[in-house]
Amino acid sequence: MTDADATDRTAVQPLDLRPVADRLAALLDGVPDDRLDAPTPCPGMPVRRLLEHLLALTTAFRDSARKDLGPLTDTDPDDPNAATPPLPDDWRRQLRDQLAELAEAWREPAAWRGATRAGGVDLPGEIAGVVALNEVLLHGWDLARATDQPYVADPASLRASIDLLSQDADDPDARAQGPFGPPVPVPADAAELAKAVALSGRSPSWTPPPGP
Repeated sequence: MTDADATDRTAVQPLDLRPVADRLAALLDGVPDDRLDAPTPCPGMPVRRLLEHLLALTTAFRDSARKDLGPLTDTDPDDPNAATPPLPDDWRRQLRDQLAELAEAWREPAAWRGATRAGGVDLPGEIAGVVALNEVLLHGWDLARATDQPYVADPASLRASIDLLSQDADDPDARAQGPFGPPVPVPADAAELAKAVALSGRSPSWTPPPGP
């Protein structure tokens, strides 16, 4: 084994995406059909659109882990011309299956090594894996809040999310060009989940507006 091989085997510490994937999957039966058009903490993204987004990103990041690059990994989610398929009738089953596939794909050590692509961006596998975890964690919180369900996340996933979101938290230009808004201030002793949510530009205290 060469020195380069040894470094490649030891530098990357894969994360387990199963806890956040399982937590999101557990929320799906608690999403009533009459809440599909309800708002979420993501501005302009009602529950239906959030679920469509989750269906797309779980396949994209699954294929990113497998290095199966193509249309799914090449699509920029912020491209206004990118068409998102409408929510299928069996979205609960489909999303649950895709979450399991996503977590399984990122269990492979090879997924965390070398280069891959996601959202039309080339990036190291070790970064793509953390981005995938962060997407599932935050959107799980979005869905839980929008449908009035409890939400928890495991400590390892929260640490990874906070580390990722902290990297450009103090860079307004980077935030303006990226998917997250300016961080929301929270107390120093706030819970880790609240810190992660706030670093993403969401308010941890967000609740759905009152109905008619």
